Amino acid sequence: MDKMKLYDELVNVERQLETMLFQVKEMKPIVDSLVEENLNLKLENQHLHDKLDKLEKQEAADDGKQELSKSRLNLEKLYEQGFHVCKDFYGSRRENQEECVFCSSMIYGK
Repeated sequence: MDKMKLYDELVNVERQLETMLFQVKEMKPIVDSLVEENLNLKLENQHLHDKLDKLEKQEAADDGKQELSKSRLNLEKLYEQGFHVCKDFYGSRRENQEECVFCSSMIYGK
């Protein structure tokens, strides 16, 4: 390879490198912006997941009464009014509003 051709090739490579460097400098702020946006979106996503988990736990706690059928809701209402709804003591008053495992089983049991 003669010296002139080698020099021309070197100049050509230098131009290409300068062009690439210019392109990299143009892309850097864009990439910085995208990285920052990605981080913000990750944080927001985590926040929303936490909030959703909290709402699901709250719904699960509230679902006990919401999932009862109409007949079980009626039994629950009678029980809250102070009456037994179990088959052994059905209709009799609960003394001092004491809890009855059999009534609870009738209302909330599967």
